[in-house]
Amino acid sequence: MAALKIYERHLAREIYASTTLVLAAFLMLFAFFDLIHQLESIGKGGYQLQHALGYVTLTLPGRLYELFPIGVLIGTLYALTVLARHSEITVLRAAGLSTRDLLITLAKIGLMFAALTLLVGEFVAPPAERAAQQLRLKAMGSLVAQEFRSGLWVRDERAFVNVREVLPDASLQNVRVFEFDDRFQLLSISQAERGRYLSSGNWSLEGVVRTVFSGDSASVERYGELKWKSALNPDLLAVLLVVPERMSLVNLYLYIRHLSGNQQKTDRYVIAMWKKLIYPLAALVMMALALPFAYMQDRMGAVSIRVFAGIMLGIGFHMLNGLFSSLGVINSWPPFFSAITPSVLFLVTAAGMLWWVERR
Repeated sequence: MAALKIYERHLAREIYASTTLVLAAFLMLFAFFDLIHQLESIGKGGYQLQHALGYVTLTLPGRLYELFPIGVLIGTLYALTVLARHSEITVLRAAGLSTRDLLITLAKIGLMFAALTLLVGEFVAPPAERAAQQLRLKAMGSLVAQEFRSGLWVRDERAFVNVREVLPDASLQNVRVFEFDDRFQLLSISQAERGRYLSSGNWSLEGVVRTVFSGDSASVERYGELKWKSALNPDLLAVLLVVPERMSLVNLYLYIRHLSGNQQKTDRYVIAMWKKLIYPLAALVMMALALPFAYMQDRMGAVSIRVFAGIMLGIGFHMLNGLFSSLGVINSWPPFFSAITPSVLFLVTAAGMLWWVERR
């Protein structure tokens, strides 16, 4: 038992070190490409090189979250391949260590990666991504969203809200609120120059002109400032700054409730929520997928070939993950099925490869 614990610690050190190195290399590579892409925006408004560097730095946690499974796959594959070249895997198997024991050991080591993936995806990447978008938008003097020619439209119970401009601090410009009764008869139209969020769903609208309809007549009311109660809040507006895959589980859940309450489609966000729950387990699947390569030291060439194979598999997983999310939205597949299928397919692939190498 003591020998097994020593082996586990040794294997964990090798995997953690190689995975950290792989992730660092990937992050530097993606940061370089992201910076090149941002150079195109330098000079627009007040956007300068320091803003581009800040933006790229703040997007790194999101990149890290996306790259975790690929990095774990390549890092584990490299560590196991090196151990296999030194015949350590062969010695351990000859000493009675079964494939099942190796898988359990890899699962123990992989729990750390799963926990880190969850923590980064839930608590680090979403606020960093939001800060990055706000930094860029403030520097460029851009709008957060203008989804249609008429602006952003949001349904709020029996009201429809049209906002021409949503600024980076979540304040609103040129707001129109169309209120209807339960028979969908128009009750009033409120137009405001500006809107500022106070707390608990309360907004302060400034420069308000309110047209109230009653039967065949209409009256106009003017207010310098008017309090407005709405389900719309900065957290919901944050979906305009952060893509669903990089939102936190809490914000996803709240936004799904908001969409459901207003009878709007939630498929994309439900799939994103399931992916957030399942994605950390992809690290364990990738480690299981790397194990067969350690058994093929006599059948495959140099370490570089196996690392290249790992990169191709990792890219394949990343593309398949995005593909099933899109197909799930287009074809209205069950969200859980869309989110878990790529991991299941790769887990089956790992099982098939293990069966094949052990039969040889």
